Amino acid sequence: MSALFEPLTLRGVTARNRVWLSPMCQYSSVDGMPNDWHLVHLGSHASGGYGVVMAEASAVTPEGRISPEDAGIWNDEQAAAWARFVGFIREQGAVPAIQLAHAGRKASTWSPFKDGDGSVPLDQGGWPTVSATDQPYTGFAAPRRLETDEVAAIPGHFAAAAVRADEAGFDIVEIHAAHGYLLHQFLSPLTNDRDDRYGGSFENRTRLVIDVVDAVRAVWPEGKPVFVRFSATDWAPADGPEGWDVAQTAELAAILAGHGVDLIDVSSGGLIAEQEIAVGPGYQVPFAREVRLKSDLPTAAVGLITDPAQAEEVVADGDADAVMVARAGLREPAWPLRAAHELGVPARQAPYPPQYRRGAWR
Repeated sequence: MSALFEPLTLRGVTARNRVWLSPMCQYSSVDGMPNDWHLVHLGSHASGGYGVVMAEASAVTPEGRISPEDAGIWNDEQAAAWARFVGFIREQGAVPAIQLAHAGRKASTWSPFKDGDGSVPLDQGGWPTVSATDQPYTGFAAPRRLETDEVAAIPGHFAAAAVRADEAGFDIVEIHAAHGYLLHQFLSPLTNDRDDRYGGSFENRTRLVIDVVDAVRAVWPEGKPVFVRFSATDWAPADGPEGWDVAQTAELAAILAGHGVDLIDVSSGGLIAEQEIAVGPGYQVPFAREVRLKSDLPTAAVGLITDPAQAEEVVADGDADAVMVARAGLREPAWPLRAAHELGVPARQAPYPPQYRRGAWR
């Protein structure tokens, strides 16, 4: 049996394999509402054999959206819309999951489908942004620095979104603390220049993430897992100040193991435009391995994992417990079915829906 196609159980939830769909923004919502595009996008990947199908970064507040076209889960109408998709995903044998997010200073930006660049002007549907700092991301409008009491209110927004996610039927929530969005902005000394209880020391910079995890875990069912996505490094230029790194990621992950987190989804970058990334096949896998070893938590690896044999090696070698497939999944919604075929997984054990099972015949 392929290691990639072994089931994985976290709390009371079992994924049929270790090939999981990474959360990827579709920029196709109006007022945060998911629609038929999301049903087809997520549903095709569920029928395509993924073990976990994770919906895109879904904003916990309207101002937390990356773009005006981003999906949300800040109200009950959105939760009800998600419920329709959740049922179909589960019917196909996949685990439905959702990423909870707030973009912070990287909110209110033009989607890739638009002609604009940077922040959306207020008179064209944009809104003021907030952050740990008042310094803007390069090319974006300057955010407003959140007051201490406003920061303390953020965990409640994530918790309310988690309640709605549970009501919609999702089995996993992932807290987005990566890619330069709000929680990442608090973690990194490159963007956290605060002098209150949320800034300065490692303990203070990680306080908001821990508080968010505690708030979500308090309302999320005991039998359902909580994931956290981190950028393991800011890829800060070597000749500049140090940012967030893999050692701090592993240290925080170990702390979160005691706060009810079940898996760390390990990505990198996105905080600063000046990042210097050494991109290559599986370039983030070593980060997932280090976090896994030092935190004793399961991890998922993501980043240019495009070949079935490569993905098999990541799991078989113990670098990560699962792989998150992103761009390759956009190109090929049934990537896991091809992977099963190429890895010689017996047809009866491959994740084919009955309607597609003839595709397993050799």
